[in-house]
Amino acid sequence: MSDFLVEGLSKTVGDKTVFHNISFIIHAFDRIGIIGVNGTGKSTLLDVLSGKLGFDGDRSPFSSKSQYRMAYLTQQPYFDEEETVLKTVLSSELREMQLIKAYEELLAGYDDSHQEKLNQIMAEMDSLNAWAIESEVKTILSKLGITAIHGKIKELSGGMKRRVQLAQVLLSDVNLLLMDEPTNHLDIETIAWLTDYLKTSKKTVLFITHDRYFLDQVSTRIFELDQAKLTEYRGNYQDYVRLKAEQDERDAASLHKKRQLYKQELAWMRTQPQARATKQQARIDRFHNLKGDLTGVSSSASLEMNFDTSRIGKKVVEFKNVSFSFGSKEILRQFNLLIQNKDRIGIVGDNGVGKSTLLNLIKGDLQEDSGQIIRGETLRIAYFSQVIKDMDPNQRLIAYLQDVADQVDTSLGKTSVSELLEQFLFPRSMHGTLIAKLSGGEKKRLYLLKLLLGKPNLLLLDEPTNDLDIATLTVLEQFLQHFSGPVITVSHDRYFLDKVATKVLAFEEGDIREFYGNYTDYLDEKAFIDHQEDKDPLMEKVSAKAEKPKKSKDRMSYLEKQEWATIEADIAELEETISRLEEAMQDCGSDFAALSELQEEVDTQNERLLEKYERYDYLSELET
Repeated sequence: MSDFLVEGLSKTVGDKTVFHNISFIIHAFDRIGIIGVNGTGKSTLLDVLSGKLGFDGDRSPFSSKSQYRMAYLTQQPYFDEEETVLKTVLSSELREMQLIKAYEELLAGYDDSHQEKLNQIMAEMDSLNAWAIESEVKTILSKLGITAIHGKIKELSGGMKRRVQLAQVLLSDVNLLLMDEPTNHLDIETIAWLTDYLKTSKKTVLFITHDRYFLDQVSTRIFELDQAKLTEYRGNYQDYVRLKAEQDERDAASLHKKRQLYKQELAWMRTQPQARATKQQARIDRFHNLKGDLTGVSSSASLEMNFDTSRIGKKVVEFKNVSFSFGSKEILRQFNLLIQNKDRIGIVGDNGVGKSTLLNLIKGDLQEDSGQIIRGETLRIAYFSQVIKDMDPNQRLIAYLQDVADQVDTSLGKTSVSELLEQFLFPRSMHGTLIAKLSGGEKKRLYLLKLLLGKPNLLLLDEPTNDLDIATLTVLEQFLQHFSGPVITVSHDRYFLDKVATKVLAFEEGDIREFYGNYTDYLDEKAFIDHQEDKDPLMEKVSAKAEKPKKSKDRMSYLEKQEWATIEADIAELEETISRLEEAMQDCGSDFAALSELQEEVDTQNERLLEKYERYDYLSELET
């Protein structure tokens, strides 16, 4: 497949140039992460590439685009609300997908009159080897927690609709995936599965994410959008951080030299006009070029958070034997918790177990069924919720903040609202902008700023990383580390939790476990406990007794027989591919870029080969 070339792409939205004359190449099987501050045009770039938005100018900046079939995961899914989940997910025109959809629908409403039609469909599925695709469909639906496949889209929650859209995109008959924040609304286990899926998929992926672990593990290249320009970095997120730091050092050194030279040239230009008239025009031109360079250079904007907080006493919040239920669903049972000053608590667990409910109980938006929640008298709570509340889209940025205060006390002294907006990466030219014109991430950043203006001494953060850019998250993490009151965070962002939480409240199988340490520490201990339980002799005996009657598990299924028939050929083909790649590496000499790409492909093929070996061992035991 040819490379997808983009040359001289520009896009203006309203009076803002989102990107200007950018060029890049997408190679087959690339996994490219797009990063940049909210509002720099990341989502707009995906919209333009997908054809959802047009581009500036008459000449197409794309070549070889026609060879790429695209599926686009947008931040907000748009579905026919009356359609079933199954039809929505299996919307691909691929014949195998249409057969699987018909097969599942016949089974769901089966009666004897359907048998002949069912036999025809199964026969065609056999001829097309569609059972392997059907297995993948069931795996993806299962991993994404999509079970009610015959229900209607309108019956789903917003988070589940997003999962349905992700399943639809992953199962599309395409070779280029455009994905805008694919980890939003996914729990940590599902994010880990999606990471592995994309790494082994034979598809090219261009994605936007705030999840730095996901970005680090998935990306092979990174595109950074900044000030309407695009800069490419080879490698993953760790490589980007290192290369970016090196480039910043070079830029700072170059800027310092230019400023020193400019001072010398400025003194020269200020000499008497009569004397200057005899001087070289080339030197005068150089002076004006230097001046232009320095005028265009602004020190990289950095978000600062130096807010004063209200005084807080030793007594913050205490739960005493608290129980709470939604209808018949029990969330808390005789729950006890003491929140102290300086606590940094991360709340984790599957979707729907009650993590946001716990935050609402702390704030007082929900009332406990029994027990007692005691709150400190000096408590001032800021609740950063998933859904932004009370933000009028027709209000202007500065007016939105002036509803709270015209100026604010910070650790550096009094600061005006305008200065705070600039510190939060909103330049003065945007202060009169209507909120409706902001990106989703910019609205979240503005919402956070308004909360902090109220001088809270307890922060409740519900999925704060959704829609925030990495630059904002980095500074938010630093701010939270120095915040004088307790911080309680619900998040699926593993990187963020590791940075801000020193204690974990984990919703586990109907109970809440309190763990001291960060999230990675918690996962390590949980894995160790699970491993020990697996090794327990009593558990093994119980397991053996439970599994003994299940003789059917010792036989190959239809799909396993199909796999067994070709697995030796698959292994031989993989071994031959690896051999060819290693020979190609010998011919690369000092072409380190080519060597890196080949090594990455060798690693991928070795992983697949290892999986095949493991499957061979498993299937051979069934065969014997």
